[in-house]
Amino acid sequence: MILTVTLNAALDITYRTPALVPHTTHRVDEVVERPGGKGLNVARVLAALGHETVVTGFAGGRTGDVLRELLGGCGPVGPRGAGTRSRADAVYARPVDALLPISGATRRTIAVVDAATGDTTQLNEPGPTVSAAEWRAFLSCYDRLVPGAEAVALCGSLPPGVHVGAYAELIRRARGAGVPVLLDTSGEPLRRGVAARPDLVKPNADELALLTGSREPLVAARDTRRRGARAVVASLGPDGVLAATPDGVWRAGPPAPVRGNPTGAGDSAVAGLLSGLVERLPWPARLSRAVALSTATVLAPVAGEFDAAVYEELLPRVTVTEYPPA
Repeated sequence: MILTVTLNAALDITYRTPALVPHTTHRVDEVVERPGGKGLNVARVLAALGHETVVTGFAGGRTGDVLRELLGGCGPVGPRGAGTRSRADAVYARPVDALLPISGATRRTIAVVDAATGDTTQLNEPGPTVSAAEWRAFLSCYDRLVPGAEAVALCGSLPPGVHVGAYAELIRRARGAGVPVLLDTSGEPLRRGVAARPDLVKPNADELALLTGSREPLVAARDTRRRGARAVVASLGPDGVLAATPDGVWRAGPPAPVRGNPTGAGDSAVAGLLSGLVERLPWPARLSRAVALSTATVLAPVAGEFDAAVYEELLPRVTVTEYPPA
């Protein structure tokens, strides 16, 4: 089982319009709702890859109820751990819901897709305030779930009321149980989390620069490892990813740049890295999977989903280049 943690979950709403023009009225062609927040996006992709996945965090209010109802929906998957699926042999799976109820209402995120250009405008609401009692209840739930996990993913922003060192605390608890941890966040929670020595962090280039002060991804990734992270995989947008690990340094990229909706692309990359970790794949195979899933998510019509056929076609075409030893 893989455990994903989303402390600031969201109800993702995607609007598709023929063209997005400021200061005008728009007709929306399509509206799609999905359970969102980084960890929930990761969990849905992991389930689609055939991995048993449990999601925890917080959900509250009417939007939280809708999120949990949608989370009970399902998508096609293939053989467990296969990394790909056959449409002819598709079965169905879903993440297991271990979200904790809170008094505040789960936030919404709005993605407006311009069909003419393929560009997306994102609007993110703030999250609900989490009380001290609700945080203590979450820690009890987390401590019960972690020992049964093959890996833990800590993803996204912290909602109001949760202390800035929360991810560092969760990393230490998972490490105490002997469970590998991936951290995907930004700012001060990332800085404190790195100091708690996670097994893997997955920042983007801007987040890495804010953490280290360096705009050169390889320099920044190596600096982040010195700060405590065992491995660093940095998202480079359409150029793929850069990985600095104990086994070496690699850069992986798609066969060609693509345009589309980037919402959830980084989360799909996290799912690829996590699935590769629990399947004990070598780093180049993990990175190929992460890049193929990320690119297939950009090309999908709905935010946070990935196009399985595109993923299968891209996977063998991802380019992975190893850097010489430092």
